[in-house]
Amino acid sequence: MTPVPEIAIIGAGAAGCFCAAVLAEALPGKTSITIYESGKKPLAKVAVTGGGRCNLTNSFRDISIEKAYPRGATLMKRLMRGFSNDDACRWFTSHGVELLTQEDQCVFPVSQDAMQIVNTLLGVLKAHRVKIVTGAAVKKIEPGFRLLFDGAPAARADYVAVTAGGLSSGGMLGLFDGLDLKIQKPVPSLFTFKTDSPIKELTGAVTESVMVSLEGTRFSAAGPLLITDWGFSGPAVLKLSSYGARLLAENGYKATLAVNWMYGETEQELRGWLEDKAASAPQKNISNIHPQKLTSRLWIFLLNKAGIKENIKFATLNAKMTSRLCATLLHDCYTITGRARFKDEFVTCGGIDLGEVSASTLEARKYPGLYFAGEVLDIDAITGGFNLQAAWTTGYTVAGSIGRALKKE
Repeated sequence: MTPVPEIAIIGAGAAGCFCAAVLAEALPGKTSITIYESGKKPLAKVAVTGGGRCNLTNSFRDISIEKAYPRGATLMKRLMRGFSNDDACRWFTSHGVELLTQEDQCVFPVSQDAMQIVNTLLGVLKAHRVKIVTGAAVKKIEPGFRLLFDGAPAARADYVAVTAGGLSSGGMLGLFDGLDLKIQKPVPSLFTFKTDSPIKELTGAVTESVMVSLEGTRFSAAGPLLITDWGFSGPAVLKLSSYGARLLAENGYKATLAVNWMYGETEQELRGWLEDKAASAPQKNISNIHPQKLTSRLWIFLLNKAGIKENIKFATLNAKMTSRLCATLLHDCYTITGRARFKDEFVTCGGIDLGEVSASTLEARKYPGLYFAGEVLDIDAITGGFNLQAAWTTGYTVAGSIGRALKKE
């Protein structure tokens, strides 16, 4: 009897498990698939993503692929023609997962439970007898696809798919020692900003629509902003950290953050609002009436920062005060002193250089039979379900590529 081809998948995350599930369903009983996972559990990161609810993709109605993927957008645009966000939704729906698209266009399971996604994938793998070996850290891939482990016998495979997540540790980088592969240096993405500014005293304050930018760069992002006891968080900051990930790393996470608290409004409109209050409530303290976008505490903080006393009347606002206040509201700067990790949803910028793989198959150009999917590639995204979509799309691509290669044998 001819032995079935051995397929090794390194990493039991979203990309690895999805790749195995798609391949096993496409070629039932015709392959032997083993997933090697260094951690204790498969899909551990999926279980906590989206605050434990699993934001598994996005509708892409309000954003382009180019804006969603700071790195890898061109490749993602091509690959999503073969497996899009709609295809991902159809796959999970066909496997019994009801989905809900929120107003912000993020897609979640109706159950609001990430474990439904985890159990769905694990159910497919179990049904098709895909082996998952946990606590098995592959230390090196040798030519000929011999996999070396610490404290365990070596294994071999006919095809290898590396889906091991971000290459954030030296050990992961060592996986490719001996292989001629260009790797873009991995650095953190999706993180919040630390500052020494007294604004931290407003912990918990949320502004729903601001524009944040890194001074002296082209990087900017809009969305809600959260003030924390260490500095700045929220979707706007997380997006900005993704756009500027490599530049921020190069500068030791020291930068100047500019905040437009009145994003969407012009200086002329802001001056008009102040003039209207001066006319309609001239004897009201300026601290008692604030723009709808701002909380009372934040308004008072910004007044003080603009050098305006809380107890002055609207009628006494002069031209210089108005100019200072408008400047503060529209371009308020803070010194960033470092980064803070974004809970467990840690993403890295960098990985296998995209020039090393075929754009249509994700097979290594120099090593036929070696494939890459997921965050191990130099592809990463902002928050909103886009990183998981990259995992589904690249995992599906690799599964299809291996399947076609097997059919040719």
